[in-house]
Amino acid sequence: MVNLSELENDALIEIFNIGVGHAAASMSEIVNEEVSMSVPSITFLNRADAADLLGNKRDGDRICGVSQHYDGAFATEAILMFPEDKSLEIVRLMVGDAVPLQELTEMEQEAMCEIGNIILNSCVGTLANLFDSQLHGSLPIYHVGTSAEILSVFGDQGDDVVLMLHIDFVLAKHQIHGYVAFVLNLSALHDLKEQVSRYLAKVFGPA
Repeated sequence: MVNLSELENDALIEIFNIGVGHAAASMSEIVNEEVSMSVPSITFLNRADAADLLGNKRDGDRICGVSQHYDGAFATEAILMFPEDKSLEIVRLMVGDAVPLQELTEMEQEAMCEIGNIILNSCVGTLANLFDSQLHGSLPIYHVGTSAEILSVFGDQGDDVVLMLHIDFVLAKHQIHGYVAFVLNLSALHDLKEQVSRYLAKVFGPA
């Protein structure tokens, strides 16, 4: 499906690791607690396998997602996803214990969009900076549903590839597993591979 060399794969992981580090620093300021995020692992999957990986194997599994569309060096739909039962926990960390549950639920969508914006822009912004190129993002959009439902929002081209980024968010008393997914058609995937090749040539010189 994806023909990345080992060096290209390692370069993508390192780039995303830098982005995740920026996101962790920003999240720490919001929740007033040190946030560490694991070195992300990346996997390229088709949509059905991506939905399974996100926990859609049991009927009724629902996730909370925040998506943004990016255009520029390559086009992609970037989606941050958590288990739905963790979203209120994340919002609670943002606003503190004093906010009543009803108000917490009302601000959930806005708060999750803010978190999504921080994490997605940290990842994509790092890509743009290191690729020395432009990536322009839309406003964040909030989604709740099964992983298959959320991934299907972005059309269903048979050649689409989903780049899955698995990240563990670790706080002092919490560990929350999240995923960042980049939906790419074959043209966008080719553009991404070309950007990685250019980045490696800049770092190591022409092959």
